[in-house]
Amino acid sequence: MTAQSYLSRGVSPTKEDVKKAVVNQSKGIFPGSFCKIIPDIAGDPDFCIAVHADGAGTKSSAAYIMYRETNDTSWFRGIAQDSLVMNTDDLAAIGALNDFYLSNTIGRNAHRVDGRCIAEIISGYDAAIDILGRFGVKVTMTGGETADVGDLVRTVIADSTAVVRMKRSDVINAANIRSGDVIIGLASFGRSMYEHKENSGIGSNGLTAARHALLSREYLDRYPESVSETISEDKIYCGRYTLDKRIDGSSLSAGEALLSPTRTYLPVLNKVFESLGRYHISGMIHCTGGGQVKCKDFGMGLTYVKDNLFDRPAIFEAIADSGEIPEIEMYQIFNMGHRMEIYCRESVKDEIIKISGSLGVDARQIGYVESGKNLDNKVVIRDRGNEFIY
Repeated sequence: MTAQSYLSRGVSPTKEDVKKAVVNQSKGIFPGSFCKIIPDIAGDPDFCIAVHADGAGTKSSAAYIMYRETNDTSWFRGIAQDSLVMNTDDLAAIGALNDFYLSNTIGRNAHRVDGRCIAEIISGYDAAIDILGRFGVKVTMTGGETADVGDLVRTVIADSTAVVRMKRSDVINAANIRSGDVIIGLASFGRSMYEHKENSGIGSNGLTAARHALLSREYLDRYPESVSETISEDKIYCGRYTLDKRIDGSSLSAGEALLSPTRTYLPVLNKVFESLGRYHISGMIHCTGGGQVKCKDFGMGLTYVKDNLFDRPAIFEAIADSGEIPEIEMYQIFNMGHRMEIYCRESVKDEIIKISGSLGVDARQIGYVESGKNLDNKVVIRDRGNEFIY
């Protein structure tokens, strides 16, 4: 099932073509894990490494417009955290929770994004690393590259690559998710102990759809460079919000909500593993590309039933109210309120929820896993009186 509203804006939610392109590549030494894991670079058979690349995506386009509207370069700071967290929290899903090495790559159009903006991105990495350090998570910045590629990039791209080395015995392999597991969701919204203000929950996925569903057409006229020339004009900035207009049901403006820095779950997960160990955890899924249907790619012969989602955060309510994205596609594109899932035995769920809450991150059992009728996986979402099957 393909999210046509997303495809019409030049983005694939499921990336089936990409999956086909890499189908013949090695799956690593833990096939089915959330990230590819390879043998230790030092040759120690008890260790392994993972190298992961990701970034802030088109969230940087929203930062660019906010900068142009306000002449405030600090709007670029948050996309550094987005880039960092999209790597570290993907790696967290294999059980890698500390000692990350990060290199960043910035691609810009220097006619539009000057050195002041680049300085904000770089200092944004430093600030995010500092926050993680206060909670015992070490990230070492190893350097990076800023490339002036105006022929390719209209505004700016903030990407990074993270490397982690870990014991093979510590790996959490999503291939081990099994029938009988409960699914604990860690909220993407609200304000945790390690965040400075309310987080809308948007993360760094679905920003193309979110921007065009929420923001007013006036931004096409003022900043045509903020969109692709391949998108049909009737799909560009179709919303009713200006950047400074408050999102209904939130204390945040549309610009603030779109640019809420992606929440990291490392402080929560470190505390969970310190308390409970790893034995009770079957797998973890970081609900990024593919949203609530991301889990479908992991395990075999499973039905993922999600029937107790969080109340929908205001930004997703506003996107749905735009009418630009059908309800069934919302769950394929966005995290819808929780971005990290822990698959575990029911006996430890209350402790996980308690630990997460102690750090200001709401958590709840959002569903369960049962056996399917064949080897193919299925996701069933029951929410707000609807049932969607993927």
